[in-house]
Amino acid sequence: MEQTTEQRLKNAGRSQSVDESQLIARLAGGYTELKRQIHRVIVGQDSVIDSVLCCMLAGGHCIIQGVPGLAKTLMVHSIANAMNLKFNRIQFTPDLMPSDITGADIIQRDPQSKKRHYEFLQGPIFANVVLADEINRTPPKTQAALLQAMQEREVTASGRTYKLDEPFFVLATQNPIEQEGTYPLPEAALDRFMFMVYIDYPPAKEEHMMVKQTTTGRKSVIETVVEKNNMMLFQEIVRTAPVSDTVIAYCIRLARATRPSDPTATAMVKKYLKWGAGPRAGQYMTLGSKALALINGRITPSFEDVQAVCRLVLRHRIIPNFNAEADGIGVETILNDLVENVALPK
Repeated sequence: MEQTTEQRLKNAGRSQSVDESQLIARLAGGYTELKRQIHRVIVGQDSVIDSVLCCMLAGGHCIIQGVPGLAKTLMVHSIANAMNLKFNRIQFTPDLMPSDITGADIIQRDPQSKKRHYEFLQGPIFANVVLADEINRTPPKTQAALLQAMQEREVTASGRTYKLDEPFFVLATQNPIEQEGTYPLPEAALDRFMFMVYIDYPPAKEEHMMVKQTTTGRKSVIETVVEKNNMMLFQEIVRTAPVSDTVIAYCIRLARATRPSDPTATAMVKKYLKWGAGPRAGQYMTLGSKALALINGRITPSFEDVQAVCRLVLRHRIIPNFNAEADGIGVETILNDLVENVALPK
């Protein structure tokens, strides 16, 4: 049975009457400790770590895009270790089947009665943190096996439904430079991801530290600093945190301004976009801005928090048209123009 907010607070050693400032301070402190542990093995990449952790605190799923060798897999594994969460890695390949992810019924023989029966063998999706490595290397049929788990937190196999353990996160990676033999995620699948995070090459100083740290034979040990119950408590704090109607209005205004047919669309959107973001974008911008405010010790988000997360939410939800490709206009240019030209609510 799913726990209520009150039960989660009690499990974390707090009562419902605990002061809000104490909860916020606890969340911000836990976030700082998480980052400190991750930096034991990851050099730099602060903005990427911030984005991934912010997404997890908001209860969302994240897709990380970057070239090979930038420690995407190591980062996700380190996050799971720092929170003492069950971690599974799925390497997506063209021959991967849906049952390889969700699990399947296998025939077992009872040692006493000698009768055979079906028994469900859980797949790697049954974990708290699932790394979908190179998710664009498997066909849409297998990619779709993740959708029910990501949205409903459950898996259906052979007519039976199995609940996934909470908290549950899917962190997917994809390589943007190798397009041969890949299957781009359909828009419906992309929309399930709260954030899309770009990870770039590190600066020269950080790359020097990375090479030096990883070629000495010394291994860094990550300690557990946030337990499972605490992580679920932090998610409840994000969900129940107050947000003003003007901030919600700004999130909706940004999402609607990406739709070429909407009267509020900017000139660049009307010229260069085929499709804009749906209502889920407004929901995720609101949740993401709340999480960002709380980890910085503030009880409610501001317009600046929305602007900080809006590109993470929108970049995989808008579809450029032929004009954008012909003129060399990328998604980031359109989003930068959007933030500059969409007026703040009064």
